[in-house]
Amino acid sequence: MLKVTHLSKTYGSGSDATTAIGDVSFEVSAGEFVCIVGPSGCGKTTLLKTISGLMRPTSGDVMLNDEPIVGPPEKMALVLQDYSRSLYPWMRVRDNVAFPLRRKRLGKRESRERVEQALASVGLSAAADKFPWQLSGGMQQRASIARALSFDPKLLLMDEPFGALDEIVRDHLNGELLRIWAQTGKTILFVTHSIPEAVFLSTRIVVMSPRPGRIIDVIDCGALGSERRLEIRETPEFLRIAHRVREGLRAGHSYED
Repeated sequence: MLKVTHLSKTYGSGSDATTAIGDVSFEVSAGEFVCIVGPSGCGKTTLLKTISGLMRPTSGDVMLNDEPIVGPPEKMALVLQDYSRSLYPWMRVRDNVAFPLRRKRLGKRESRERVEQALASVGLSAAADKFPWQLSGGMQQRASIARALSFDPKLLLMDEPFGALDEIVRDHLNGELLRIWAQTGKTILFVTHSIPEAVFLSTRIVVMSPRPGRIIDVIDCGALGSERRLEIRETPEFLRIAHRVREGLRAGHSYED
């Protein structure tokens, strides 16, 4: 479904040039939940913005369903870490979720049905008429996810969406996200620097080196199964995969300039 080939991104030029990602290639099949994990500053967000079409690469290609991405496509939706900036504080939750549907020019009935379905999928139906500032951080991030789901994307991009939340809320939302993924069948590309989060959520993990970000390992998490509870984090298979991710990150430091 998604094919990234020899992707590189350099900021600036000459002596001021900084290469954020270098020669990155990987693929994501329809229905997968793929996590990109790497140290802070390794270019994870740059990679996601380039894939989303918000940023042009210096070199390389991104293909979605065999079509090149040259700008933000309607088949994608992006959920950012800073939910407080992605929701409009003067709009009720229902209106925030409905806002991107204006691009699709849907009828009122279909738009309303999409919004209600998206809110129900993240458990926010009862908060539909509240303002974002009346919600907790976890609820605000669920509203951001609902807005992305209402657009009915083929590919959902998520840039450390739970990074600013406390561990208890983060664990809860990890479980909720897996439920939504199973319910909707969406393809998800999820950026994180948390090893436990990556292992818990993923069907596969893409491990990146420090800047310039390169792929140093791709790990299959299929042995963990599709039904996952937090207790799985204590199992030998979970710990084995987490160890491999950690070893990959440690080995990746040899790439740092």
